[in-house]
Amino acid sequence: MVNRKDLNPDASPQAAFGARLRSSREARGWTQEDLSTHMGVSSGHISGVETTRKTPSLRFAKAADRAFGLEGTVDTFERQWREMQNGSLLEGFPEYVGYEERAVEIRIFESGLVPGPLQTREYARALADFAVQRGDITPEQATERVDFLIERQAALVRTPPPIVFAVLDESCIRRPIGGPDVMAGQFARLIEFAKEPNTSFQIAPFALGGRTPFRRLVHLLTMTDRTLMSYVESQTQSHLERELSSVVPLMRNYHQLQVEAASQAESVAMIEELRKGPM
Repeated sequence: MVNRKDLNPDASPQAAFGARLRSSREARGWTQEDLSTHMGVSSGHISGVETTRKTPSLRFAKAADRAFGLEGTVDTFERQWREMQNGSLLEGFPEYVGYEERAVEIRIFESGLVPGPLQTREYARALADFAVQRGDITPEQATERVDFLIERQAALVRTPPPIVFAVLDESCIRRPIGGPDVMAGQFARLIEFAKEPNTSFQIAPFALGGRTPFRRLVHLLTMTDRTLMSYVESQTQSHLERELSSVVPLMRNYHQLQVEAASQAESVAMIEELRKGPM
């Protein structure tokens, strides 16, 4: 082949994406023009992605998955794109988000901070800026992190929407992030969330003490085929689990927490009370 550029998938995540695209295409015996027809993308753009002259978009990655029949599988181009774009996130989190986008029920528990699906952009930006100040991430990664969150939230607005259960430790609403204006907007967002027809919102008050079963972020997903999975995260590690022997005890603890936590009306009243006073 004339002017064929050798690819080194180890050179960068973008190079790995391009090399995989080329090898997948050639394994089918397709030319770039053939793949162009299957993806609805110009052959020039495909050539640019394969040789790293062009950066793939999320739309491009999803089109590649459709073309190669990878939708709904574990090792998709979309997953690779998310990991490439979000190196500042914990390993395994982009994979979890891929499942979250397809779940019919999402159960969330968080302690200390408002969980991502419920955050405003301003709240998320303040958290990212703090991470930059600590030297944990770069300013560019902070922007990527916020953009990724907004994209994640948008994926939850679908038809039919997932049922989302959220139980927040009281510390989530007591800890000021980003100043009074940011917190005012965040409180308004939580109240709006509680009003949505496909949501349940509760606060686990400090008074529960040791009866609160979780000490860190726990997400539980129910998929369309009713399979269950859990995602647990600490400061530096995350774990996505599909084994029922591990997920079912977490689900049981979550249901017990819902019984112990304040009702939705009581939880909203707690936030309304905080809105009246200075942070």
